[in-house]
Amino acid sequence: ELENQLTVKSKTLDELKKSLASNGSAEQTPEAQSLRIAELCEMKDSIVNQIAKLKASMESILEQWRAYDEIYAEVSLMTTRYLYCLDQCKPSEEEASLEALKKQVKILQ
Repeated sequence: ELENQLTVKSKTLDELKKSLASNGSAEQTPEAQSLRIAELCEMKDSIVNQIAKLKASMESILEQWRAYDEIYAEVSLMTTRYLYCLDQCKPSEEEASLEALKKQVKILQ
């Protein structure tokens, strides 16, 4: 998407260059126009460099998010297993009653 926007901006800049060259503004001399065009080209190059840096940064961030998603899925699975084990290990109400515990103590003695 950024590359498409850059392409559009480059085309716009080229059109401005052509427009400035063909119109020959009365207020600006050809030298002033040349300086302005050079300035616009520098701005364009700066934008291209910024986009390249941003693209590299975004790729790094996307890679970090992928790692996060993988780790999150693993932790979620572990949590689900843990909760399942807890649920299965809960004593039933019969086993937890005082009378049942007394019987187990007697059996063990």
